[in-house]
Amino acid sequence: MAHDKLTVAVLGPGGVGGLLAALLARAGHRVICLAGDSTADTLRTTGIHVRSSRHGDFTTPVAADTELREPVDACLITVKATALDAALPRVPASALGDALLVPFLNGVEHPARLRSRYRPDQVAPAVIRVESTRVAPGEIEHTSPFTEIDLTGDPVPRHRLDTLAAALTGADLTTRVLDDEAAALWAKMAFLAPFALLTTRYGLPLGDIRSHHRDELTALVAETAAVSRACGGPANPAEALARFDTFPPGTKSSMQRDAEAGRPLELDAIGAAVLRAAEQHDVPVPVATRLVQELRAAGH
Repeated sequence: MAHDKLTVAVLGPGGVGGLLAALLARAGHRVICLAGDSTADTLRTTGIHVRSSRHGDFTTPVAADTELREPVDACLITVKATALDAALPRVPASALGDALLVPFLNGVEHPARLRSRYRPDQVAPAVIRVESTRVAPGEIEHTSPFTEIDLTGDPVPRHRLDTLAAALTGADLTTRVLDDEAAALWAKMAFLAPFALLTTRYGLPLGDIRSHHRDELTALVAETAAVSRACGGPANPAEALARFDTFPPGTKSSMQRDAEAGRPLELDAIGAAVLRAAEQHDVPVPVATRLVQELRAAGH
């Protein structure tokens, strides 16, 4: 990745992947979206149309295929955790070559899974803070006033991370490279797990959770902070609670939206992963345990 313009594959051009693909393509990079036959046909024909107060309203052409068939500099994995196993055959290790593999998945366990399948020093996990939705194939609505990326990867050579970060930054994506992979992933997980579990369990937006389930929110934030600390991540429950209080009251988690739409939930990647890490480090998490059990009992 020594040259200015990269070739980037995007596995799963949905809300996040479609936005990243469109912004990179608009910046002049070659982008190949990897998806099913119907979506790939649509993207080849119409490109990707983005509506965003932050990035503008624009349409950009992209390449599309059902499987990676040519060398790339990086492959961004932007499917949900529930779809990861089914999607990975679109990226054969033999086709990936020396490219970076950059998962934008919720949770903390996927890097190890990917490193068991691909070369470990190619896997560069990323955390993204954004609200972006695919309303139809090739139609992306970006509604958050920001698109922020943390790029990391303990075994990945730093110059490779810096080169990709520069390309993302040049595509209007606020990007920084972090040295500590566990800290980067747990910084998001410790916030995401309480948000996802409570909004989904009660079917309420964040404002109602803050008002009517404040004690549970406070306890769950403390539990996930303790697990984060045990796993080498940050732990500041007061700061996390203060951050929750800044969000608009109507804010919903992606897990809650999946539940409302009848889609599979990332319960294993988020809630159950917290329980597994807690058990490994002997951290008590009674509130998280109960919420995961109740969501499973409800059929999730």
